[in-house]
Amino acid sequence: MSDNPNLIWITLDSLRYDHTSMAGYGRDTTPNLQRIADRSEGRTFSECIAHGNWTLSSSTSILTGTYPSHHTVGLDESTKLTPKLRTVAELLKERGYATACLSDNTHVSDATGLSRGFDRFSWLSSSTLLETAGVKSLAKYALNVRKHSAGFTLDDTKHATPFLMNEVGTRWLDDLRDEEPFFFYLHYNEPHRPYYPPLPYLDRYTDDLDVSTEEAAEISMEVHENLYEIVANGCDLSETEWGALHAMYDAEIAYTDEMVGRLFDHVRSLDLDDTIFVVTADHGELFGEYGLLAHKLCLHDVIINVPLVVHGPTDVTDADDLVQHADLMRTFVEAAGGSTEQLQGVDLREEAREHAIAQRGGASFESLLKYNPDFDTDRYHEPMLNCLRTDEFKYQTSGERSELFALPDEETDVRNRHPETAAALGRRLDEWLETDGQPVDASREAEFTDAMERQLRDLGYVD
Repeated sequence: MSDNPNLIWITLDSLRYDHTSMAGYGRDTTPNLQRIADRSEGRTFSECIAHGNWTLSSSTSILTGTYPSHHTVGLDESTKLTPKLRTVAELLKERGYATACLSDNTHVSDATGLSRGFDRFSWLSSSTLLETAGVKSLAKYALNVRKHSAGFTLDDTKHATPFLMNEVGTRWLDDLRDEEPFFFYLHYNEPHRPYYPPLPYLDRYTDDLDVSTEEAAEISMEVHENLYEIVANGCDLSETEWGALHAMYDAEIAYTDEMVGRLFDHVRSLDLDDTIFVVTADHGELFGEYGLLAHKLCLHDVIINVPLVVHGPTDVTDADDLVQHADLMRTFVEAAGGSTEQLQGVDLREEAREHAIAQRGGASFESLLKYNPDFDTDRYHEPMLNCLRTDEFKYQTSGERSELFALPDEETDVRNRHPETAAALGRRLDEWLETDGQPVDASREAEFTDAMERQLRDLGYVD
């Protein structure tokens, strides 16, 4: 890796690795990510393990290079970053980097403290469209609303935003090329639910369904709007309903992949110095695993095993090795000569990790019990859940009980079959929790604006 390369980092929301082309999925959902990975300076990682199970905890880990129980954000009541930790943007500014962040998610915003260190920051939402995108881009979006979104509807939840993210992103990149080196972080909200792709993509994967494309799209919206009730009653969906969900989710992935490909091509058209281009996800998504939807309550691999594509001059470990986002940030900051004292990842140019850590805060069953007082909560861990994952095993514990899974099976507890492995991984996790896993500061609470609260409701974070 050269000294002081530019870094463009794209985080996609709720994209599970096994629904991508790189994973050999049955649908070619991410041909552009595959194209980027297949270039001479590209690579894809098959075992990138996210630090957390949802945007707030995972994004904070990405942008601070630390683990959830250390930064505490997104665990239980903590929703704002402590000033005792610096963001990667702050660390890179010290090395002369220009920094910019464009976010389409409330959890990456001023409210949560994750905008710190960015010279230029914008949160893209219905309330900030004019200010962030500008009249010209909004007019262009309006003219293309049937091509890049749901057409003329007042239902905000059906509108896709990657077109506007690209419009603003390419404009900012044109400015940043005069300020090299730079760090540009973009958080795209797709394919986060509700799964409602732009009109040209609606029928991409509906040929095998025994309902119309329009009916499939409405099924997806109905599941989104009634998700807690559906989960509380056992995810009792028909084959057609499951098919509609997968079709809409995959179509959203395909559209977002196209837009990421366009942004990559724009970057390639600029006369930039060495530039590293990263595309990953903050977490994945559940489609019935453990009787769940969305990405709450568990740390199943469909949530924590996320795609990671890297393009640029990097000398990193084998692409089949375990890797975490903090590792990539550590490697980059180290190469840029920045301070790595707080960073908890490994330098991928020199070291391969033996295990990955993922964490989930304490679980609340209130929204589910409201719909079904008999909902079986015993299947899920209520206290904070910690997971240590190797290539072969996943060990997880919450204090109330522990489990060992022999991957890829995550249903059968094999502690009795592998007692020595369970004991060794348990000791390793306990040692980590007593050291790097300790909180750096007390919890802090973010103050979300009304517009931010509305977006969180639209995305299903609030019942």
